[in-house]
Amino acid sequence: MTGHDAIDTSRPHPARMYDWFLGGKDNYPVDEEMARQLLQLNPLGREMAKSNRAFMHRATRWLGADAGVRQYLDIGTGIPTEPNLHQIAQEVAPDSRVVYTDNDPIVLRHAEALLRSSAEGLTEYVQADAREPDEIVEQAGRILDFEKPVALSLIALLHFVPDEDGAYELVQKLLEPLASGSYLVISHTTGDFDPENSKKAQELYKAKGVPLALRSREEVGRFFDGLELVEPGVSMVAEWHPELGEVVPVPDGGIIAGYVGVARKP
Repeated sequence: MTGHDAIDTSRPHPARMYDWFLGGKDNYPVDEEMARQLLQLNPLGREMAKSNRAFMHRATRWLGADAGVRQYLDIGTGIPTEPNLHQIAQEVAPDSRVVYTDNDPIVLRHAEALLRSSAEGLTEYVQADAREPDEIVEQAGRILDFEKPVALSLIALLHFVPDEDGAYELVQKLLEPLASGSYLVISHTTGDFDPENSKKAQELYKAKGVPLALRSREEVGRFFDGLELVEPGVSMVAEWHPELGEVVPVPDGGIIAGYVGVARKP
């Protein structure tokens, strides 16, 4: 394990805000305050967080059952909530191996307490920043067999990596060492449906020292360049294989402003 163990409570952290949106207790006043401000701009904040998790569950089920994936690298894990990715993966195939990565020490503490693997499988946690792909690859490579397919899961992560921080290059670097037949799983917030409030949300994040890059459908699609998209391609969250699990209901006329996609490395 690497990284610093000091928890910064002076500014909000996306993982802890996500926890608050999901009804968790592992967050600080600074996280709640920011989350409540965001709810004023988009009252569907809680539904967005839940929809992301529901998509992750459906995608993991599909990867395990339909694509035969047995290894997962989940970056930007967030604070564990039940059921987590390894529980879904190991429910489908008990011998699945899962590596979680996050940069917030509070996530590490909860991961150590909560991430219990099946007897046949393996669940490990690496503390590293998403912007350190070489570090992640090196540590994950000790646990996962990169000669065999791996599902790279980037759920609600890339909208915190602006273009100037090399978001597209980051994804390429993470995919590079993975075997053909590996998969990329992304969920990403967008400003396509409410540009005005989306801009206000970006300003709010920026004021707290957190970058927010809201990408269009086309820009999200660019992350999958060179890969084979699984049907239905880059889609709205609720449209991605709703038959595989929960789809979070939203009030009439409400839109979960995000895109998701799963693609195979040829």
